[in-house]
Amino acid sequence: MTAHQWRVGPSPADGERADFAVDSHRGLRGPYTGLGSLLRLIVPEAYERWPDLVRGHLTEILSAAPELRGAIDAAPETLTSLAVPEERTRIYPANRTRRLAHGATEFIAGYATRAGRLPLRVAFDRVDEADPTDQEFLAIFLRRVGPDRVAVWVGTGGGPLEPELTAALDRYATRLPDAPRPGPAAGRGPDELLRAYVDADGTSRDPAELAAYEQADPDVRVALHDARAALLRERGEWSLELGAIPWHLERGSDPAGAGAEALYEAARHCGAMGYYHAVIDYGTRGRAIVDPDTQMERFWLLSTRASSAMVVLGRTAEAEPTYLDLRSRYWDPELQMSTGYALAMLYTRFHPDELKDHHLARGYINNSIAIASLLPDLQKRAFHSVFQNNGLALIEMRLGRLPAALRLVDEGLRRLDRELPGDKHRLHRSVLVHNRGKAYLALGRLEEALVDLTKVIELDPNYADYYFDRADVRRRLGDLVGAIADCDTAISLSPPFYELYYNRADIKAELGDLAGAVADFGYVVELEPDQLDARVNLVSLLLDEGLVDEARPHLEEGLLRHPDEARLLHLRGVLALADDDGDEARRHFDAALRAEPGLVAALASRATLAFDGGDHATAVADLTAALGAQPENPDLLYNRGFVHEAAGRWADAVADYSRALDLPGADRGELLSRRARCHAELGDTDACRADEAASAAERLDLAGAR
Repeated sequence: MTAHQWRVGPSPADGERADFAVDSHRGLRGPYTGLGSLLRLIVPEAYERWPDLVRGHLTEILSAAPELRGAIDAAPETLTSLAVPEERTRIYPANRTRRLAHGATEFIAGYATRAGRLPLRVAFDRVDEADPTDQEFLAIFLRRVGPDRVAVWVGTGGGPLEPELTAALDRYATRLPDAPRPGPAAGRGPDELLRAYVDADGTSRDPAELAAYEQADPDVRVALHDARAALLRERGEWSLELGAIPWHLERGSDPAGAGAEALYEAARHCGAMGYYHAVIDYGTRGRAIVDPDTQMERFWLLSTRASSAMVVLGRTAEAEPTYLDLRSRYWDPELQMSTGYALAMLYTRFHPDELKDHHLARGYINNSIAIASLLPDLQKRAFHSVFQNNGLALIEMRLGRLPAALRLVDEGLRRLDRELPGDKHRLHRSVLVHNRGKAYLALGRLEEALVDLTKVIELDPNYADYYFDRADVRRRLGDLVGAIADCDTAISLSPPFYELYYNRADIKAELGDLAGAVADFGYVVELEPDQLDARVNLVSLLLDEGLVDEARPHLEEGLLRHPDEARLLHLRGVLALADDDGDEARRHFDAALRAEPGLVAALASRATLAFDGGDHATAVADLTAALGAQPENPDLLYNRGFVHEAAGRWADAVADYSRALDLPGADRGELLSRRARCHAELGDTDACRADEAASAAERLDLAGAR
C-alpha cells in the first residue's frame, strides 16, 4: 500500500479488511470517539505485553479513552487535574489537543512496530461526523505515520471536514471511487425502524428510520429515549456521557432537568480537558432546553461554559454578547462579578489587538473587585477578592505598570495564607506564585523569578509548563545545563509540544551540541511542519555542518509550505553554493532580497559571491546595505574591511576594522592583525607594530582562556 486511502460514501471504510475498524461519529461518545474506540481495542493488549509503552503515553490514552482508568496506571496528577470544580482557576490552552494527538500517534505507531503487524490496518468511518479532536488527530496521524507502518482507511459521508484534515487527505491519501449508496432495506416495519433509529443514538442517516421516528407517537419516542439512556448508563462507560446519553436525555421525559444536567456535566468535563468545540455544542444545546427565568443558575453556567470555550478558540466576538446578555438578565452578585471578570479578560487579553481596551478592562475588573469585597461569606470574600485582584494585576502588566502588578499578586498570596486554610485553593495559590514569578521576570529580577518558579514546581511538581518557564529563566541566568534539565523534565511529563523541543534545541546549539540541536529542531518540524523558525534553524545548522543531502528535503518541504519566505530562498542559494552552482546561488539570493530587501544573511551571502568573482564594488554595496540594517555587527564590518583591503583601499579598511574593534563579540585578534597589514601598506610603521603586538596578546589571552 503506497498511500493511506479515503473513500466517500455511506458504507464502512473498508472495515472488513482492517485489523481494527471504528466509528468516529461524535454523537456516540463526543470528542475522540474514533481515537478512544481504537485505544480501547489495543491498549489492553499493549499494557499486558509492553507496559512501558503504555506508561509513556498515559495522559493521552486516558484523555481519549477515560474508561481505561483503573485498568492501567494513572496519569501523573497536577493541581489542575486534582482541583474540585469550584477551585479550578486554570484552563488548558486550545492546542492541548494537538499534544494529545501527537502522543497518541506515537503510541499507535509504537504498538504497530512492537506487535510486528506491519502494516497495521485501521479503518475510521464517518469521519466527517467526527468531533474536531478526532479530525485533528487523523490529520496529524496521516502526515506523521506512513502506510507501510499503519495503513489508514478513512471513510466520510460527503460532509465538510476540518481544513487540516482535508489537506492531509489530499496529500497523503489516495481517493478511492465513491461507495455506492445502498437502496432502502426491505422487510422492516415502523416499530423496527423506529427502534433502529433510537438505538443508533442519533447517528442514523437512513431516511426510512428517520421517517419512522418523526411519525411515531411522541410518548413512545420519549419512553424509548429514557430506556436507551438508562441502558447505556448501566455500561458504566464515561465517554457515553459525552455523546449518546445526553442526546437521549434531551429527548426524554425530563429534558430541562436530566437533559440539561447531562449536557452541563459533559460541558464541565470537556472544558476541564480542553475539548472546546464540544463545550460550545453542549452549552448551546443546553441553553435551548432550559428556562432562563426559572433555571437561572443552570442557564448561566451553560452559557458561560460555551462562551469561555469560544474565547479560548479565539471566537471572542461571539462570546462577548453572551456575557452582556447575562448581565442584563440577572442581578445576582456572583454572576455580575464573574461576567465582569470575563469581560475584563476579553478586553485586556483575548480580543484581537484592534478591540483591546485595557482601561475598559480595568473598569470591569474594578466593579468585580467591589462586588467581591461585599460577599457575606468570609472565605468566599477572601478567595474572590484575591482572584479578581489577580486579574487586575494582569491588566496592570498590560499597561506597563509592573511594580503595581507585583504588589497585587504579593498581597493576594499573603491574604490567602492569612484568611484561608492551607488545603483550600491550592491550585490558585500556585497560580499566584507563578504569576509573581512572571512579574519578577518582566522586571528583570531573574533570581527572584527563579525562586518563585522553583516554589511553584514544589507545589505542583507534575505540571510541565512550570519547568518550561524555569528553563527560560535559568537560560537567561547562564545556567544552560540547568535549563536543559528542566526541558528534559517537562518533556517527560507531557505529551509532545513543539515549544519545549524548540527551546531545548536553541540551548543545545548554544552549548555546542549541534547534533542534539539538529535532532530537536527536526522533531519540531515533524510535529508542526509550518514552524518556520525551527525549519530555518534546522536547515542552517545542517548546511553549517556540511550535511547538504540531509538539509535538502527539509528545505524543499519548507519552500513547499512557504514559497515566498526570504530566509528559505536564501538558504536555497547557500545550498546551490554547496553544489558549486554560483549562478543558481545568485538567482536565489536575488529572489530572497526581492522578498525581503533588508535580509542581512542574503546581502552578506551575495557580497561573498561577488567578492569571490572579483566584483569588489558590488560586495561593498551589499555589505553597506547589510550594515544599514545591523550597524553594530562586527562581522559585517570585518567583511567590508576585508573587501576594502583586497581592493587596496587601505584607509577604508582601517576605518571598518577600527569600528569593529569597539563592538562586543568582535574577533579582536584577527581584526588587529588585519589592521596592522593595512597600516603597513599606508606606511604607518608604529601603528603596524602596535597592532601586531596587541593581536599577539589577544591570541595569547584567548589560548590561555581555552
